Amino acid sequence: MTTDVGTRRRRAAAITATARRRRLIWRDLGHFGVFAAPGMLVYLCFVLAPIVVSFGYSLTSYNPFNPPTTFVGGRNYALLLRDEEFLTALRVTVILTVILVVVPNVAGLAVAVLLDRKGWFYNAWRATFFVPVVLSSVVVSVVWTRLLADDGVVNQVLGWAGVPKVGWLSDPDLALYSLAAIMAWQMLGFCVVVYLAGLQAVPHELQEAASIDGAGPVARFRRVTWPLLAPALTINTVVLLITAFKAYDHIQVITNGGPGSGSTATIAFVILHTGFTANRQGYASAMAVVMLVIIATASAITLRLLQRREVRL
Repeated sequence: MTTDVGTRRRRAAAITATARRRRLIWRDLGHFGVFAAPGMLVYLCFVLAPIVVSFGYSLTSYNPFNPPTTFVGGRNYALLLRDEEFLTALRVTVILTVILVVVPNVAGLAVAVLLDRKGWFYNAWRATFFVPVVLSSVVVSVVWTRLLADDGVVNQVLGWAGVPKVGWLSDPDLALYSLAAIMAWQMLGFCVVVYLAGLQAVPHELQEAASIDGAGPVARFRRVTWPLLAPALTINTVVLLITAFKAYDHIQVITNGGPGSGSTATIAFVILHTGFTANRQGYASAMAVVMLVIIATASAITLRLLQRREVRL
């Protein structure tokens, strides 16, 4: 009899404990829902819903000025493989991305190492390098368009040195690299700030220990500082990768996709031109979906590789 009573009590206690855990779980889920619902709603309305709608349009011949809209399935995606304009834009975007990922990263690291000092002079230079980041892309584009024009300041200075005029923005062979240089200049300050934050997080004890062991400045940077900058490298690389792939403002203001036949037209530029100038919004949606897949895949692979390097270090 005593054993039966003890068993019933243990079962009742277990049931009570289970019920309490369930109440706590539901309470936590309720709190999570209250705080997460606004963000999830915004994400659903402004990220997921447009992606779904764009994918739906990409399967149609949607043109608001030429109804009716018909379902074409994967025909738009098949056309992309033979579309010279899109393939050229893809090549231009890849070149721009490579330059924009490498140049600001390398130059930003060098500048950050030089500015990793204390004092008002270095603080002033840090602010100077960061100013272009907060400027509008349109403002930066207009300024550099004036500077790099055929009769602009840069060519005038080169003329004083006996160098003939250079078509920085009018030569199809140079325009893309000039654009890449302008965008790299604007993003340089961002990389500098991120690398400076990483440098200032490096423990001084490690630097002192390496110095006591006889390591010189180069060896200390290679063996101590650079491995600890892995998170900063990851942030800069992913941000620059996404920035390059969605580049539009600079191209629109500076070259309008030219000179020549799409020599500076990126995928984003071609998408907007196709959708809002040619009014082929179904076809433009297919381009946008492909661009989304490329950016997501490239970002995921880059992030995975760089984070794996962080773990190994």
